[in-house]
Amino acid sequence: MNFKEEYQKRIESIEGILEKFLPEQKGYQKVITEAMEYSLMAGGKRLRPMLMRESFELFGGKGKLIEPFMAAIEMIHTYSLVHDDLPAMDNDDYRRGRKTTHVVYGEDMGILAGDALLNYAFETACSAFELEPEKSLMIGRALNILAGKAGIYGMIGGQVVDVKESGHKITGDMLDFIYRLKTGALIEASVMIGAVLAGASDEEVLKIEEIAGKVGMAFQIQDDILDVTSTTEMLGKPVHSDEKNEKTTYVTLRGIEDSRKEVKRLTSEALDTLKGMKNENTFLNELLEWLVYREK
Repeated sequence: MNFKEEYQKRIESIEGILEKFLPEQKGYQKVITEAMEYSLMAGGKRLRPMLMRESFELFGGKGKLIEPFMAAIEMIHTYSLVHDDLPAMDNDDYRRGRKTTHVVYGEDMGILAGDALLNYAFETACSAFELEPEKSLMIGRALNILAGKAGIYGMIGGQVVDVKESGHKITGDMLDFIYRLKTGALIEASVMIGAVLAGASDEEVLKIEEIAGKVGMAFQIQDDILDVTSTTEMLGKPVHSDEKNEKTTYVTLRGIEDSRKEVKRLTSEALDTLKGMKNENTFLNELLEWLVYREK
């Protein structure tokens, strides 16, 4: 089986896990569970839950303990996209090839759907205690990573600076800060949680975090490149949105060619570190390389 077939097989497995953890659609609040499902099941690369499981398996993890966290990380990622698309943020009408949540359900329900996905992510992750209560310390540590990387010192912190500094040019250092937190934090959380739940050592968790940080940065720079070079049909979302929102990107600071060189440098360093670890996961190596050289 080649990489694309393996990748598609994993996506189908993740879709099944997400469906399993969706909230029931019942009661007076049914509209919000419908909006949550619309947002969560809109497709996409499923990068974060995929990385989480590959990291889990890299360090010898087995069983279903990882599944609630896989669903939770995708819920958190999806909520951030729902809120990013709102009129007060990026004001985008399309995401993953279809109308954004606030366009379909209204701005009020778009806000609440994002809130609901964030909260339900932690309800979902906490269900891991019921699966393997004897691993409560590991689960608690994984929850701490999830909360921290999604919060003010992680993804939200990056988003705050990104929104606050839109409309004028910023320094390269500030752009790196935004990318490390806004994009990199959840990618780091994914592989760290996989490692922790598999029983990896503290040193191994730090090493996989370092790898993910470089991948996250390369991934976001590649996003900047695609925002300029790709099409709406290819990406499933509007192109030139950074220009529309007057955002500084790697492309505006350093140009496309230098941005491509930086993607290559970061990816090579990440893969070299990963290949130097005592454990091996061939698919994970291929996944990281594909992600940062993708065309959509």
